[in-house]
Amino acid sequence: MAKQTKSLHTNLHDEATQSASLTAKHKFKVKTEDDANLELNLTNHFLIAMPSMLDPIFGGTVIYLCEHSPRGAMGMVINRPTDLTVAGLFDRIDLKLEIIPDSHPIGKRPVMFGGPVQDDRGFVLHTPPGKYSSSLKVTDDIAFTTSRDVLEAVAAGDGPEQVLISVGYAGWSAGQLEQEILANGWLTVAADASIMFNLPMEERFAAAIKLLGIDPMMLAADAGHA
Repeated sequence: MAKQTKSLHTNLHDEATQSASLTAKHKFKVKTEDDANLELNLTNHFLIAMPSMLDPIFGGTVIYLCEHSPRGAMGMVINRPTDLTVAGLFDRIDLKLEIIPDSHPIGKRPVMFGGPVQDDRGFVLHTPPGKYSSSLKVTDDIAFTTSRDVLEAVAAGDGPEQVLISVGYAGWSAGQLEQEILANGWLTVAADASIMFNLPMEERFAAAIKLLGIDPMMLAADAGHA
């Protein structure tokens, strides 16, 4: 699974402008008769871990893919909270909630385990995108920001309307995600922002599966990928 220790963000961020404008539909293309590598664009899709996935990091997760290109992929786990709250994270990085300090609901939200890459840093998935110093615009409505200024805006009560804050993110090297999908490690479906930002954490996995028209209770461990 995606257990890189080296960040892919630098390489992928360079391609953000071009790739974010691509359609979110799957793009399967066989280059030649002898080349069975599949080119996919799963930006703005959910990856849903198959029941057969026993990986201790990604088993039972839903990941929102922020970027997917020939160089690899990156995204954020959206349904695995840590014990750290937003207020606790802000305290660690010397930010103070200015909006009703210590009692505002956002301060009590859990910070997500976004993935094992750069798990000592904070990352923010948010809508609307806004203008921050280091953002990857995923769609016209959603961005993935790695710079401190978005957290400063949230703390000041001037941040995006909806945010999902994580420590770490998930990353795949070139071709790695495609191989995991072919090996039935993941189901894939176009993402629904309301699942990420509005649903309770414990409901997100089942809701993502239902986007495929599948009853989560009927999903067999050996089911094929979408």
